[in-house]
Amino acid sequence: MDDSTLGSQNAWQRALIHNQLKAAELFARPEADQKRLGYFHTLREICQQPETWLRTCDQMVAATEVVRQVHVGIRSLALTGSGSSQYAGECICLALQNDLNIQVASVGGGTLLTYGGKALPPERPGLVISLARSGDSPESRGAIELLLKTEPEIQHVVVTCNEHGSLTKAWREHARVRVFTLRRETNDQSLVMTSSFTNLLLAARFMSMWNRPDEYAQLCKRTSSIGEKLIGGDFDVLAGIAKSKFQRVVFLGTGPGFGAAREAALKMLEMTAGRVTTLCETYLGFRHGPMSYAQQETLIVGFLSSNSILRAYETDLLQELDRKKLGLAKLIVGDKIPVAVLRNGDVAIECPGLAELGDQDSATIHVVLAQLLGFFRCLEEGLHPDSPSEDGIIQRVVEKFPLHSPS
Repeated sequence: MDDSTLGSQNAWQRALIHNQLKAAELFARPEADQKRLGYFHTLREICQQPETWLRTCDQMVAATEVVRQVHVGIRSLALTGSGSSQYAGECICLALQNDLNIQVASVGGGTLLTYGGKALPPERPGLVISLARSGDSPESRGAIELLLKTEPEIQHVVVTCNEHGSLTKAWREHARVRVFTLRRETNDQSLVMTSSFTNLLLAARFMSMWNRPDEYAQLCKRTSSIGEKLIGGDFDVLAGIAKSKFQRVVFLGTGPGFGAAREAALKMLEMTAGRVTTLCETYLGFRHGPMSYAQQETLIVGFLSSNSILRAYETDLLQELDRKKLGLAKLIVGDKIPVAVLRNGDVAIECPGLAELGDQDSATIHVVLAQLLGFFRCLEEGLHPDSPSEDGIIQRVVEKFPLHSPS
């Protein structure tokens, strides 16, 4: 970490400690104690995100010409990754499709590994963008290798946080692959993806805004400002919510918000080692059976759209939950949250600026909130956020497994 990065980190850390009591408590402990208690890396990796987004923005804008070249002539695009990396693609899939006016799909790395080009949009030539924190997951490399052999009209972009990862080393010199390695601080050392998730998301967002770099820079600055205010203003609030007696959490979102809900559900599940079970669903889909999950010990987290029509559907569902007295409480996240969706015990997290940012670019903020909620609940469960899976069931890099080829 260079001096400028360290200086920025110290600045946001001082501001957070000054404004939030829980942050002051956590950061006040000596570094050795923070590592012993197992939260040293995760705490910093969550809180540093608004700063890192600006650096990722600069890095992607500097690569404008390379990004332009990989888009020449493409008729389809697929975002791929595994786990959180796949969900990052789901958060921005719609935005890319709207910008590029071609078919864009989010396809899991495992699906590509098992179905190859049949899982991709049919139009050729095409582009596949692979998102990866470590770049060492077996299916990530296996999927690219398979497509390079079987799909000659597919170009590849790899966006990774690890300059030493398998994807970087294997394909950096390949004629049909372009590799973008994000800054070192985005390569989370914690088991769970936090900085890596949001920076991969924002880097991939540039893939449809390369011809509007100034607009992309404004998007990143707005997102950074909103994220900074969320962390700096609601740190203690989220720590308090994590103390409540929920044993289940439902995350609700619409469109890109559903991608955020998938990642949010995974964060809570990972950080609590499965002690808090989770469900993610769309607002309209929740009525069709999943509503039975909302019992007395269930926290309902709603990512609220800024679109008036979508918000109307979401409000209907939230009020229906109130009429049926479902759930322990609701945590609603949005801009200008209507009081009609709140009942006694509910919490509203206001994020001014989300409406201006727009639904297709709000997922980054929703996910940061979920990261903090999962982090605090992990501490409440007596677990270590840096490595909450004490029995090693899940690991920072998925365990190697054999790759099978057609006979």
